[in-house]
Amino acid sequence: MTNPTNAPDTNPPGTTAQPHHGESPARQVPRWLLGVGPLVLIALLIGLFTLLNAPGITGGGGRVPEEAVAIENVRFEPGRIILAVRNEGVDPVTVAQVNVSDYFAQFTQTADEMAPLEPNTITVDYDWVQGDPYEITLLTSAGGKATAEVAAAPSPERGAQFFGLMVLLGVYVGVIPIGLGMLWLPFVRRASREWVRGLLAFTVGLLVYLTVDAALEGLELVAGSAAFGGSLVVLLGAVIAYLALEGIEGLAVRRRRDRGDAGDSSPQMFALLIAIGIGLHNLGEGLAIGSAYAVGSLALGASLVIGFAIHNTTEGLAIVTPLARTRPRLGRLAVLGLIAGAPAILGALVGASVNQPTLAAFLLGVGAGAVAQVAVKLLPLLRSDTGRVLTPLTVSGIIGGVLFMFLTGLLIVA
Repeated sequence: MTNPTNAPDTNPPGTTAQPHHGESPARQVPRWLLGVGPLVLIALLIGLFTLLNAPGITGGGGRVPEEAVAIENVRFEPGRIILAVRNEGVDPVTVAQVNVSDYFAQFTQTADEMAPLEPNTITVDYDWVQGDPYEITLLTSAGGKATAEVAAAPSPERGAQFFGLMVLLGVYVGVIPIGLGMLWLPFVRRASREWVRGLLAFTVGLLVYLTVDAALEGLELVAGSAAFGGSLVVLLGAVIAYLALEGIEGLAVRRRRDRGDAGDSSPQMFALLIAIGIGLHNLGEGLAIGSAYAVGSLALGASLVIGFAIHNTTEGLAIVTPLARTRPRLGRLAVLGLIAGAPAILGALVGASVNQPTLAAFLLGVGAGAVAQVAVKLLPLLRSDTGRVLTPLTVSGIIGGVLFMFLTGLLIVA
């Protein structure tokens, strides 16, 4: 007797095979329907939940509206202040009052009610004084508040000259210090094996500090805000960056195996991962600088530039340390320096264009996750001849890296 499962398929193309005697009903259903079916049921359940005046979705159950308004930009013109705002919450928002340094000012707006994620432009009638600081507060109809502080009016005009300055500051903060730090490569190449292990441990310490610092800064930006998930956006950014770098490394290792090389990551790959992680972290530093200059806080911006420039010099050392036993070409080193430093330029441009705390927190989370992934990957390189990762030498190097970044971080005025 012929086995039915091995019988040839005699059905015409595009038709469904007739079920054999005794076949389960589930096998009679098209496979695509089995995949879509649960999604349809979930959609029906959500629809039913909404029709029943579900609390949290339709406003049922006497739920108090959750209002979250962000002031993304402040611009000063003669006799008025123009605000670019956005509703970041899930409920419609109406701006009822505008307070400028304890004075309730007259204003007009392009939208009387902002739907979720909808932008709005508010024009405030106010005779501001050049050089004076201002605190601008928006009061919503439900009692919510959104505040923006301007260190000195007017904020700089956002023209070609201003954005050119942001590019220059990004180069000064990111590209140049990292390039200077990479000049330690000749010293690293002449170092003994123990010295290289100590420098790698120092690099791990730098990365540990950067991970914690970026995560804390991101959490501080969204503290007390539930918009877009609140503090969860920092975690989301960190997870995405960590997994993305794991994927990049896995792809590189597979290509090496296909070429017949050893399956482990090469020194060049370690250097590239460090450059990517540091670059994503420097993106957050650029955001801080651009935001400071955008609101006219020039003193704060200048202190950030000086502090970050000193802070970032050792990041160049972190990139070249895995290359201690190689002879990298000058072009490769230049590319690594740009990968690590150029994101500071992009960050400064974005920070100068829009003040969006949630976006900044997400990008800081991305930097934290990327740097953490690199630190984890470097740990096996610290292993001594006896197989121990944490030895007196490596522990001292890690602590030294953390302390160095902490001390140079004191030059940065938050």
